[in-house]
Amino acid sequence: MMKKSFSYSLTAALAGLLFGFDTVVISGADQRLQELWNTSDLFHGWLIMASALWGTVLGALFGNHPTDQWGRKKTLLFIGLCFFISAIGSALANHTYVFIFFRFVGGIAIGVSTIAVPAYITEISKAELRGRRVALYQFSIVLGILVAMSSNYALQFIEDAAWRWMLAVEALPALFYCILVVKLDESPKWLGMKGRRKQAVEIADRIGLDWQEKKESLKELKPSLSFFRRNKRALFWVIALAFFNQFSGINAILYYAPRIFETAGLATSAAFLGSVGIGVVNLVFTLLGMYLIDRWGRKKLMHLGSIGYILSLTVIAIAFYAEWSGIIVVWSTMAFIAAHAVGQGTVIWVFIAEVFPVESRAQGQAVGSSVHWVLAAAIPAFIPVLFTSVGPAVVFSGFALMMVLQLLWVYFIMPETKGKKAAVKES
Repeated sequence: MMKKSFSYSLTAALAGLLFGFDTVVISGADQRLQELWNTSDLFHGWLIMASALWGTVLGALFGNHPTDQWGRKKTLLFIGLCFFISAIGSALANHTYVFIFFRFVGGIAIGVSTIAVPAYITEISKAELRGRRVALYQFSIVLGILVAMSSNYALQFIEDAAWRWMLAVEALPALFYCILVVKLDESPKWLGMKGRRKQAVEIADRIGLDWQEKKESLKELKPSLSFFRRNKRALFWVIALAFFNQFSGINAILYYAPRIFETAGLATSAAFLGSVGIGVVNLVFTLLGMYLIDRWGRKKLMHLGSIGYILSLTVIAIAFYAEWSGIIVVWSTMAFIAAHAVGQGTVIWVFIAEVFPVESRAQGQAVGSSVHWVLAAAIPAFIPVLFTSVGPAVVFSGFALMMVLQLLWVYFIMPETKGKKAAVKES
């Protein structure tokens, strides 16, 4: 029974692989697309590079509706189909706006997945396993990032069509994911919320939920009309966490790693190889975060990650100010990625899924995810302009300052949700 719960969690979490791949694969096409379509830094940043991220904002804003109305399983299938359509369409695009549209579709899938996947995994897992199970989603994201960076490095030598092949590769895992999702059971808690008690009990028994968790699955709950009033503290926590997540600069680095390394003085091929190194470090330290999250708790990992952020971002900023070797920038960036992977990267989707009660979970995740993705779109969109106008040293100094504020927020305000049977309650 526990094996079935794990296999279901793993299948749902594989949406993260598509998420990670789709998010980062564009970094390989970044400068080639700007040359091909001869666009300005602002147009390139805001519409070509950030097109998927704007789709992600829409998916995060409205993803709670299919998650609650269609059910978790049908929503997961929708996510896979969107990724497939996006990969094929963007790879074949011959016009900027066609490309932007299909990348936008993939972004919608990312945004919806940040709501549906953690909700589904949280609802089919025992409380003491929730952290590690939801962290499978983050592990899949970083695996997808590594696959995208490795694929980009391998395909960069194809002449003019390299960027098309980079984007097309995603279609195969997207199709495979859709096939796997068809075999999943629906979340028993969602079935219970919809009054389908018999099915809820059958699935709860099949996946090995304990008696208390089974009783929670049988509650016929309806979303509260006073959602914002009843969940104001939880909303503050997830909004703050999402805000700090993006002001670390994580998406700016993932989207523009080759450009950052070339700005620091590395050759193009070495810059792509450095990006692969980022993917490897991300994967290794995500595994460490998954191992520690249910042992140390969420706050300790956030403390560790915040300190790592501050140190690594400070060194990167100084390296650009002092024009140190590009190798120092590469190693400091890898340290930054390690700090992110073991801290915010592991914690964010677990925390957002845990902090709301089941009847408010999808809506609460939609709020947290929306803030996350609005900033995730806006910050990378400005990077080409900021690098040209104020320079990378100022940009990374700003990120380091924001992480000092995150450390203070974690220490004084962020609650611990480790091992709690129910969400943190409003007091």
